[in-house]
Amino acid sequence: MVKANPLCYNPSMATLDSTALRDFFVQFTDGFSPELAEYFVSTQPKAELQARIDELAGKASEDELTNEERAEYDTYVEAMDLIALLRVKSMQKVGRKPPR
Repeated sequence: MVKANPLCYNPSMATLDSTALRDFFVQFTDGFSPELAEYFVSTQPKAELQARIDELAGKASEDELTNEERAEYDTYVEAMDLIALLRVKSMQKVGRKPPR
């Protein structure tokens, strides 16, 4: 049997329920120093990446994505969901209120 590398994506990750994932991120962010949490909260995507996400979002809203673009966009959306959770936990660590 081949062991999965825990640092890489593997198909079983898609089956994690939201509670398990949330618990993992709570545990993960508990180890953030205040400085690391502040850095994580304040870091924004580079303009090129944000422009690509915006382009794909526009095409998605018009139902004009190719299969490849759909896969790319879905990856960004999933990543943004995880990053948003990490940011909320980081904001709590440094005493900021998440935006509503």
